[in-house]
Amino acid sequence: MKRREFLRQSGLAAGAFALRPGVGRALGSPELPEDPSAESNLSFTTSDAACRRVYQHALRALAGNVAVLPSSARPVLIEGSSYRGVWLECAPQEGLAYSAIRPDLALNNHLIFFELQRDDGQIPCSIKTSEIGFGQIQMVVPIAATAWDLYRQTGSSELLETAYQGGSRWDAWLRQYRDTRHTGLCEGFCTYDTGHDNSPRWAGLPNRCPDADARKCPAIASLPRLCPDLSATVYGGRVALARMARELGRGSEADRWLADAEAIRSLILSRLYSAEDAAFYDVDAQGKFVRIRGDVISRVLGEHVVDQKLFATIYQRQMHNPAAFWAPYPFPSIALNDPAFVRPIPRNSWGGAAQALTALRAPRWMEHYGKPAALARVMQKWVEAIGHASDFYQQMDPLTGAFTIDPGGYSPAALVLVDFTWRLAGVRQTESSLEWNVRPPAPGVHSSFLLQLRGGGSAEIRYSGGHAELLLNRRVLLRTSDTVRLVTDSEGKLKSAAGISAGVQKVTLQRSLLPLRERLPLRDRDVSFSIAPDESRMF
Repeated sequence: MKRREFLRQSGLAAGAFALRPGVGRALGSPELPEDPSAESNLSFTTSDAACRRVYQHALRALAGNVAVLPSSARPVLIEGSSYRGVWLECAPQEGLAYSAIRPDLALNNHLIFFELQRDDGQIPCSIKTSEIGFGQIQMVVPIAATAWDLYRQTGSSELLETAYQGGSRWDAWLRQYRDTRHTGLCEGFCTYDTGHDNSPRWAGLPNRCPDADARKCPAIASLPRLCPDLSATVYGGRVALARMARELGRGSEADRWLADAEAIRSLILSRLYSAEDAAFYDVDAQGKFVRIRGDVISRVLGEHVVDQKLFATIYQRQMHNPAAFWAPYPFPSIALNDPAFVRPIPRNSWGGAAQALTALRAPRWMEHYGKPAALARVMQKWVEAIGHASDFYQQMDPLTGAFTIDPGGYSPAALVLVDFTWRLAGVRQTESSLEWNVRPPAPGVHSSFLLQLRGGGSAEIRYSGGHAELLLNRRVLLRTSDTVRLVTDSEGKLKSAAGISAGVQKVTLQRSLLPLRERLPLRDRDVSFSIAPDESRMF
């Protein structure tokens, strides 16, 4: 893809974030802080006034969604919009996505669920201003998995111990109350168990469990269902618990968790996957597939249940198929070519709309399976669509990018904007490496992505004149005018590169000591190579 074409699509060029009336009022809202990023580890500046405005709008929307709920003294990042609370399916991951800005909230978005966990091990499905919910399980991304990721960032022993104990008790509760058919899989009793409001997947079935008690299955012949996404969440949680156990020096427990994880993974593949359709489906109480292709598939991928070979099949036939999930604005909650796709799209619909939560979860599987260039397209389209909206909304039409208008201020959409901005053209710190996503803007745009590193120091990408400079602790490491992902160690040594453009890129990396490069050893001189989309190259 030519750079100008990318800029038009991504919203990183001047003018692409033309905002509709209403954003100015949100920016000027007196209850929001003047500079919500003042104490952040992230600093993004740009000469593109429209881009800068929507980014600041996202930070202000997130800051405005920090609240203390009646049931806990911990301030948390709530869902926003009409959702005045935190939900198990998403709040821990949202906290993780917000961690570079507010690490305290990232911790609280996990600990609040363990703080209010019942004696029998049940974790609340939601904690709202009005109530603590226990009427469904409503889980997607495992809280144990995001807790483990956050622990690796913070080293918090409180989080590690609490999450391991709480996650272990939650797994035991699910075994006791959500495996009534004794299959070894996790069962769904109602619509809200999977958070699929208004989805044809659950058509005609109750939203909640009887008496608002997630232990009770409605007396309906087709229930309970064996659910691939709920079972994948259990799998991902067990893998994370194994890692925690190992970290805590409990080797035998780690081995048991891994064995239990493999057991449920095998059952997901043998009982809930249709090779004919290359899709995962619920199995009802009569043993029949509920053949509706939805984002259940990406949720299974998000926990890395399938191997690379099976992923390639599912990716080709479903996730990257323009007739199914590879929509102009990915990913629809129901495949475009599934007869169950709901039109016209109503509010809060998992019947076809592309959901901000699904977008926020996409890096969890697309990066794992080696699709950074395809992920870039997803991010570009979401950044583009958000940039043309008047606020941060829950869902959009996957064909047009038009958002369904709701009260606005939706945290997942604001997090998508911030997270994707950095994943597209900024620097990110992983456990042991620095990831530089280099995507030079138009020559007239000047930008900087500055990251304060855990453990001290800084990493920065400066863009000017169509070129990029990569700086570590204010020292220039490399210069380039090409689009590429580079991975270095913490000292700045180049480890690998990945293709993040839609076409083959010819990349030239200039070393920092340009006048002396003729005298440098060969390994330290300028580097030139070609790299294809999604290709990886080691150095």
